[in-house]
Amino acid sequence: MNAIDNTQFTFTDITLGTLLDALAGQPQLPLIFHYDGEPIRGGYHITEVKAGAFSALDCGANPEAWSEIFIQLWDIDEDERTHMKSGKFAAIVRKVSEHVALDSTAKLTFEVSDGVRPMQLYCAGTPALRDGALHVDLMPRPASCKPRDRWLAGQVETVPAACCAPSAEGSSGKCCG
Repeated sequence: MNAIDNTQFTFTDITLGTLLDALAGQPQLPLIFHYDGEPIRGGYHITEVKAGAFSALDCGANPEAWSEIFIQLWDIDEDERTHMKSGKFAAIVRKVSEHVALDSTAKLTFEVSDGVRPMQLYCAGTPALRDGALHVDLMPRPASCKPRDRWLAGQVETVPAACCAPSAEGSSGKCCG
């Protein structure tokens, strides 16, 4: 099994609200998800939309709480269909919201499978308009250590921008190690 190195990507998780806002502006355009380096097939289905409220204790014994929306995609070809229109995708999510409380600010996770391979979890990037379609790149959702993530975020916020930058003379700046 090949490991996936997510460090080479700068990827921003989007929320359900961000996705729906992007779809609202382009309801007639095909919506094409990309995962594992390939576009999803034209006959894909939304097989499930679910909302969860989670409470947990992280590995540093810190309490955690968050809400998350899961959208399950079944990547199949069926009846030579073309990719779903953005408006139809949004209408399906709206229909679900009539029965299930969907927090538009919740973390958004896609569960994707072709019906053969096991379902995998993906986070979604910002929708982009390309070649007459709305494209959403999905990246595998890696495991993380929340205390480490908080510590790293704090380090970025406290380190001066020019700390390790080259000086005006062209030599290396003093590093804040």
